Amino acid sequence: MADFFNEWWGIWISILVIISILGCGVLLWSQSKITVPLDANGKPLPVGTTGHIWDGDLEENNNPLPRWWMWLFYITVVFALGYLVLYPGLGSFQGTLGWSEVGAYEKEVKDGEAQYGPIFNKYLAMPIEDVAKQPEARAIGQRLFLNTCAQCHGSDAQGSKGFPNLTDRDWLYGGDPATIETTIREGRNGFMPPMGAVVGSEEDITNVANYVLSLSGSPHDAVKAALGQPKFGICAACHGPDGKGNQALGSPNLTDKTWLYRGDLNTIVDGIKLGHSNHMPAHKDLLTDAKIHLLTAYVWSLSNVSGLEAESKPK
Repeated sequence: MADFFNEWWGIWISILVIISILGCGVLLWSQSKITVPLDANGKPLPVGTTGHIWDGDLEENNNPLPRWWMWLFYITVVFALGYLVLYPGLGSFQGTLGWSEVGAYEKEVKDGEAQYGPIFNKYLAMPIEDVAKQPEARAIGQRLFLNTCAQCHGSDAQGSKGFPNLTDRDWLYGGDPATIETTIREGRNGFMPPMGAVVGSEEDITNVANYVLSLSGSPHDAVKAALGQPKFGICAACHGPDGKGNQALGSPNLTDKTWLYRGDLNTIVDGIKLGHSNHMPAHKDLLTDAKIHLLTAYVWSLSNVSGLEAESKPK
């Protein structure tokens, strides 16, 4: 593959581009020499046709292009040559202006930081709980959320199947500001291994699934749940003997009715047999510390709205 990216290809592309543009110019010049023939009195003579005929009698006449149209084409040729002198387009030649997409992006980022940096830095110096009380800060955090997080968690932050709801107080890894910030900054990798072969037969898996449903008081078969309880010991290593989960591992609490993959029997059976794999990407390389701080405050505020509203009311 290295042969396709050596210096020769840049030279070859430059030659092709220049020849193509100059070829257009030569073609225009040659066609501009064609004129409408005139009779002895200076009146235009009938021109021939190109030989193209449609619908039996619709012919295409071989008239030369109007001069104003021809000059427009000349202008485009001159513009193309000028563009290639100023901007990239001839292989590895970067143009006399030195413009590049990366440079333009970096300049926009730099200009944005210069304009909005003081605002971000003001909030960065404040505790996350205090930032969350500021309506202006939450508005900035919401925009960051919509640009960065809504693709998975939804624009209303209520998640979907496999993506956590951020508006309740049920957290896989903890919902305090420091933990939320760590999650955003470093990302998370949640993994439940396939346990079907370990649990046993299809009947054993169904029994364990019924026991899992019984932990949250969801509809279940009590007899099968009782049979599945001893087998749940295999799951207790992560979810705990009481099924209340382990935030250090990101293991869900099975005793409430908050489900990441729905709480029906078939979904739980599939989860036991096939496992689950979740990935929350790290954002430390995408967002600055100040933006992560504001985003953390916004996410934390989603499940603490009532408390924030009570504190913000005049006493």
